[in-house]
Amino acid sequence: MNVEAWERQQQRNRRMALIHTLLQEYPEYQNLAIPRDEEEQRRLLRSLMNIRPPRAIGEDFLKIQDRYLQEESAAKGITDYRTLSPIEPGIYLWQGDITTLKCGAIVNAANSGLTGCYVPCHRCIDNCIHTYAGVQLRLSCAELMARQGHEEPTGQAKCTPAFNLPCDYVLHTVGPIIYDAVTERDKALLASCYRSCLELARDMGIRSVAFCCISTGEFHFPNALAAEIAVDTVRQYRGDIEVIFNVFKDADNQIYRQLLGQH
Repeated sequence: MNVEAWERQQQRNRRMALIHTLLQEYPEYQNLAIPRDEEEQRRLLRSLMNIRPPRAIGEDFLKIQDRYLQEESAAKGITDYRTLSPIEPGIYLWQGDITTLKCGAIVNAANSGLTGCYVPCHRCIDNCIHTYAGVQLRLSCAELMARQGHEEPTGQAKCTPAFNLPCDYVLHTVGPIIYDAVTERDKALLASCYRSCLELARDMGIRSVAFCCISTGEFHFPNALAAEIAVDTVRQYRGDIEVIFNVFKDADNQIYRQLLGQH
């Protein structure tokens, strides 16, 4: 067996160990058949992590989980933002999976509960970040919210460790949800998300921040308007913090390219 095949087998063993441990937490799933297909096993593990409430778990599980998630991220490929070329001084544009970006902090478009998305394998960024950070992130967020004593207000920001993500920290911010037409208050709240993240990063000595497209997608803020607010606010408040605008869709990439590099 060559080294690559051996490592794949080690990953499979780790994945199976994690699945078995998590299944033991749910009596109703005790007889669940674990699929043989590796991709289906990944989906099952992610689903079990997604539905798991914020609570402690044994060190043996965490040791296996951490190695597993770090190997999965390495297999996807880590991008160090310092290898990118700025599109204007101190500002970068990068299209890709934000959970594979190495920088000071990435921004999570969170919900007001702040403990992540509980829908199995949901494609929102909140779900992705919590999945690849590991179960520690949900517990850390829950402890933060317990100390706060109320849901997270829209437009503010909180910071947690990134655990198994290649960045150092995660900045969590709740953007406005658009139900009808965008109001001036919606615009102000979205700008506040960007400003609050930058202020918090500055307070913590974080020198680089990657922003996702806050409030677009599930929260229905129009993409072009959201990008305009994001760029204007970052230009005004970033100071000496390097900012990476992270996009996933081609359409958002085009929108940001039209906005950036212009003054």
